[in-house]
Amino acid sequence: MRQSFLFTSESVSEGHPDKVSDQISDAIVDLFLSKDSEARVACETLTTTQRVVLAGEIRGQGIMDTDGNWAEGVEQEIEDTVRGVVKDIGYAQDGFHWESLTFENHLHGQSAHIAQGVDASGNKDEGAGDQGIMFGFACDETPDLMPAPIDYSHKILERLAADRKSGHAAFLEPDSKSQVTLRYENGKPVACTAVVVSTQHAEGYDEGEKEEELHAYVKAVVADILPDGFVTEDTVWHINPTGSFVIGGPDGDAGLTGRKIIVDTYGGAAPHGGGAFSGKDPTKVDRSAAYITRHLAKNVVAAGLATRCTIQIAYAIGVSEPLSLYVDTHGTGTADDAAIEDAIRGMDKLGGLTPRGIRTYLGLNKPIYRQSAAYGHFGRTADGDLFPWERTDLASDLKAALG
Repeated sequence: MRQSFLFTSESVSEGHPDKVSDQISDAIVDLFLSKDSEARVACETLTTTQRVVLAGEIRGQGIMDTDGNWAEGVEQEIEDTVRGVVKDIGYAQDGFHWESLTFENHLHGQSAHIAQGVDASGNKDEGAGDQGIMFGFACDETPDLMPAPIDYSHKILERLAADRKSGHAAFLEPDSKSQVTLRYENGKPVACTAVVVSTQHAEGYDEGEKEEELHAYVKAVVADILPDGFVTEDTVWHINPTGSFVIGGPDGDAGLTGRKIIVDTYGGAAPHGGGAFSGKDPTKVDRSAAYITRHLAKNVVAAGLATRCTIQIAYAIGVSEPLSLYVDTHGTGTADDAAIEDAIRGMDKLGGLTPRGIRTYLGLNKPIYRQSAAYGHFGRTADGDLFPWERTDLASDLKAALG
């Protein structure tokens, strides 16, 4: 691993069109899980000027019957949920307004051929919802055990959103992006060499004193988020480098579920298997296995067994047992990587890392996903508590196993 280098990660806000789509899709997952904890959901969302379109496959008690008929009142609940998400984000603009946008619902029943391969039956355990590889990662660069560039990029935009909603920065609008470049020395981040922040704003904040106010505000937020001394006189700033950013969100660019998978994970600092998370119930291993591998990697680092850890797991559709488990501590481990793999495999509480075992261990069959759909799925809390995959309660077990 190189010891001295520059590394950059980006984030996008909850008002970015792709993130609007992710949050809507996950709000639908939450709605259906609140009705049936075993619901099957694959919900895709398209957002564009004054329009939201849902498509995908679903199944669940109290949602849709086997003939594809909606349960009473569910269609209205879906539309109310969609409009509620858009309203919460803050879109009440001419080009995208929560109340007046056109809504289309094209969700339909799950394919029987998928269901027969995934459902438990007879002596067959519940199988993986798809084939694929999933990765988890953790490192000791931040208290959240996340890579620093993506962690700070997220936190900058979270602050902008909080200040916008509180009225502290009322000139901000929902759509924004950030990008942070850090200089590493001896493998550790030591300084910020460049910051890019593009934020949608009210009319007039692209020139004169109002533009200066916006720039000063952004610089103050960044300086507050980054560690002391990271921002220096050599830091290069690009704040709204294209000029005006009044037209934004789905009115400025169409959004789709699942297009921000590197923002959702580790900002490019670690591998990603390619599958998106949002809009999928936790039987889909794209989601649940990415969560368990993050949980395992974070606990390896939290246990002091490594300062960096990548974990890969692989599945075949309809098959419950994982095909492989791979641990790489990048030369930072205090225990052999193969020994860590064996310790993980030997933990009965993980349920053999089957889809059902993961869901049971992490308690994933709950409506918790809308909150995960902006500012990253990792290194974060929900309602003041850690997401279950972010807890480090496995660290002591790993230490004991590798004693």
